[in-house]
Amino acid sequence: MASDDSPLPHTLRCSLQKCFCSLQEQHETWKRVLAACTSLLGSLSNLAEQMQASQKVDFANTPLRDFPSLPERLRCHQRCAAEALLEELWGKQLELQKVRDTVGIQIASVFQLYEQQEDLSQERAFQRSVLCPSLVDMLEWLLDVEGFYHSIYLEVKMLLLQVTYEDMPKMQALPQAWEQVLQHSLQNVVEDALLKASFFLEAG
Repeated sequence: MASDDSPLPHTLRCSLQKCFCSLQEQHETWKRVLAACTSLLGSLSNLAEQMQASQKVDFANTPLRDFPSLPERLRCHQRCAAEALLEELWGKQLELQKVRDTVGIQIASVFQLYEQQEDLSQERAFQRSVLCPSLVDMLEWLLDVEGFYHSIYLEVKMLLLQVTYEDMPKMQALPQAWEQVLQHSLQNVVEDALLKASFFLEAG
């Protein structure tokens, strides 16, 4: 064992600590990417408002009528700007996917190692100490974390898949739709798991 206070086999204890440490790092990345998405979606919403407003302008009745190619050039410029923002957003979505997958791989390795512990009794699996939560508790926390990342990632992906240039009102409403995603992401599932495991990590 890693310490006299731990009921866990040394290899399993190390695997759990490595998993939670990785989770700390990955969750910081996750929060940073979500914040970046907030900014990008706000910019896309503002651009959609500009695009919709420009479509209502009758350039033939303005001083700009001497520039007949201006409306098309403006639409092209706005379309390119929207495509650039969407490309950035899809890049952020891939970053979220990487976090989800990295955490999932770490959690899978813990469960694989756990299944190899033939001499780990049920009593030891439920045993907890001051510095070490029970194995059952920690495995449950990790499953909750994995489910959380899968759920939020799916919400983000589905939101981005609904964005189209033809539906300007929906593009303008993206910040409101995104706020709902953020509300779900504030359930503190990951933070709660890390807080509960904090003494366990410090003891390592």
